Amino acid sequence: MTPTVVGLVAGTLTSVAAIPQVVRTLRTGQVRDISIWQPLLLTVGVALWMVYGMLISDLPLMLANITPLVCNSLLVFLKFKYRDCRDIP
Repeated sequence: MTPTVVGLVAGTLTSVAAIPQVVRTLRTGQVRDISIWQPLLLTVGVALWMVYGMLISDLPLMLANITPLVCNSLLVFLKFKYRDCRDIP
């Protein structure tokens, strides 16, 4: 495997990692077991990676961080939106 292939696979996996949690949360409305810190810290970290990509004009770096930024931001939003809802088994 070339470094480019490894980078593409790694970027793809980390980009889609939060999608299953977002889908589950949207379907169930259950957020009790989600720590606010994990998606919040990831949102800040990914946003900083995007800023870094902009500063060095690295389009692939910027594009690779769009999906995780949206997904983790959405998880933070859903955590607050559903925080007062009772989880239904």
